[in-house]
Amino acid sequence: MADITATIGDKADITVHIGTDPEEETPLGTAGFEPPEPAEPKSQAQISLQIRKTLDGSFAITDHPDIDVVIMPHMLKIVTFPKEEYGDHIYAAQSRLFNFLAKKGIIVLDSIIGGNLHGSLEANLPPPFTEDIDPVEVALYVISKFVDEELPHYSKEKQYEDEFDKWLLEPDDENSTDLEWAAKTHQQRKGVQNRWPGSTAAYGLTGMYRA
Repeated sequence: MADITATIGDKADITVHIGTDPEEETPLGTAGFEPPEPAEPKSQAQISLQIRKTLDGSFAITDHPDIDVVIMPHMLKIVTFPKEEYGDHIYAAQSRLFNFLAKKGIIVLDSIIGGNLHGSLEANLPPPFTEDIDPVEVALYVISKFVDEELPHYSKEKQYEDEFDKWLLEPDDENSTDLEWAAKTHQQRKGVQNRWPGSTAAYGLTGMYRA
């Protein structure tokens, strides 16, 4: 590295550095420039699910009232299991899920089959055509949309059952009987019961009917 000092008229000396110090070497055209930090990728959507990650890296989603949904990234597979009971309504919920996923292009349509466990149903995730697409993230997003559509139906069903139980167990005055009034007006024989003992003897039915 060499220094050249030049004097221009009455002006101050100008020092020009030729070459660079190896310890202070700066890439050409980047003197005084600091590269910006890479920006964090912006999230395209946010979802809320009751989800757990298993030891093998699978994701277990438990939001649905009737079925549990498991995404297996290492196998590119989605499996559904009944929660507590079996029946046609369980299969109907599984069928609705896979029909929903098939219409959104999330699963391979002809891969929907029964699983190894009783009552389970499974389907395969198609391999992504580009590395920018994460099939697990897409599947989680679409399943969250399915859950959002299903929960209001189950909420109304639960509300109806609660109101029906309340109507049976806690009736209002119009649909209940005053016990004191009932005790005073109670009769041993009511409605179509025979009011005259022995009248059935004429037909030989005394052994069959008792008043």
